[in-house]
Amino acid sequence: MGKLLVLTLLGLGLGLIRDYRSSYQKRFNAAQEVTPVELPKCSLVKGIDTGSEDLEILPNGLTFISSGLKYPGLKSFEPNEPGKILLMDLNEEDPVVLELKITGDNFNLASFNPHGISTFTDDNTVYLLVVSHPDFKSTVELFKFQEEEKSLLHLKTIRHELLPNLNDLVAMGPQQCYATVDHYFVDPYLKSWEVSGLAWSYVVYYSPNDVCVVADRYEFANGIHMSPDGKYVCISELMAQKIRVYEKHANWTLTPLKSLTFNTLVDNVSVDPVTGDVWVGCHPNGIRIFFYDKRNPPASEVIQIQNILTEEPVTVVYAENGTVLQGSTVASVYRGKLLIGTLFHKALYCEL
Repeated sequence: MGKLLVLTLLGLGLGLIRDYRSSYQKRFNAAQEVTPVELPKCSLVKGIDTGSEDLEILPNGLTFISSGLKYPGLKSFEPNEPGKILLMDLNEEDPVVLELKITGDNFNLASFNPHGISTFTDDNTVYLLVVSHPDFKSTVELFKFQEEEKSLLHLKTIRHELLPNLNDLVAMGPQQCYATVDHYFVDPYLKSWEVSGLAWSYVVYYSPNDVCVVADRYEFANGIHMSPDGKYVCISELMAQKIRVYEKHANWTLTPLKSLTFNTLVDNVSVDPVTGDVWVGCHPNGIRIFFYDKRNPPASEVIQIQNILTEEPVTVVYAENGTVLQGSTVASVYRGKLLIGTLFHKALYCEL
C-alpha cells in the first residue's frame, strides 16, 4: 500500500511538471517559426551594438534611445559597462547616433541602467524621464535635455514602494507619469514564478502628491503609450500576448475599453502622432530572449494596428529570424521611415 501511494504521488508530480513545462513553452511561443516580411530599404544604425530597448521621437525628428540595458536572466554584450542615452536626428540622410553626456552632482553614472523612456515638453523645455535599474533596483531618473550642449542635466531621482520593478512609462508632466510594474515580487526566485501565469503585475499613476495603482491583474505589464489626443492609454501585456486600451480621465484613473490578443509577445508600444496608429516591437519566439543561443538567436517582428478603437486591422510590417536583428522591442515612425530597437542587439532604420 505504501509503495502504491508513493508511485501515485510520483505520477501526479511528474504530470504537474509536464503540464507546467508545456504551458511554459506555449506562453513563450517556443515552437513559433517566423515567416519573413521584408521592407524595401533597411540599414543597421551605426553606433548601436548593445541594445536600443526603447526610443522616443520628438516632433522635430530628434530621437532619444536607451541603450545598454542589463536585466536579470537576459543577454548583455557589455555586462560591465553603464548604460547610456543616445541621440539620433532622423532628418539626416544617413543618421548616426551620439552618446549624450549626463551631468548633475547627485547622479551616479556608473550604475545607470536605462530601460523605458518618455519625454514631456513644457515651454520649449524637453524633459526626459528614464526608468533605470541601479543594482537591479528601480528608479525614475528625470533629466532636462540641453540641445546645444548635446547633454542631459540630471534633476531628480524618483523612488516609491509602489514602483519596485519598473519597465516603461509615459510622461504626463515633468514629474508625472503612468508606469508599468512588470513583477509583483522583488525577490529573484519569487519573480521567476510569476511567468507561470500569475497576473500580479500592475500599472501606477505617479505624481509628487499622489501615487496609486490604476490598472492591475497583468501577466507582465510592459510597454505603455498615450493616444495623440491624450484620451486613451495603450498598455502591452507581454506574457498574455495582449494589448489593453483604456480611457484616461481627468482624475488620472483609467477605464478599460478593450483588449486585443496576438500570437506574439508584445513589448513596447508607440503611437504615430499623425495617424494614431499603434506600432509594437514583438518577440515571435520569446523563449529565445530568455535562453540566448547565438546559433539560434531571437527573432524580430513589428506590427502595426490601425484604428485600434474600431476596426483594429493588424499588419505584420517587418519580421526576420534574427540573422539581421535580434530581439525587437520597439518600433516608431517618422515621415515615412521606421526605426526598430532591440533588447540587447542593434537598431534598424527602414523606409516604409
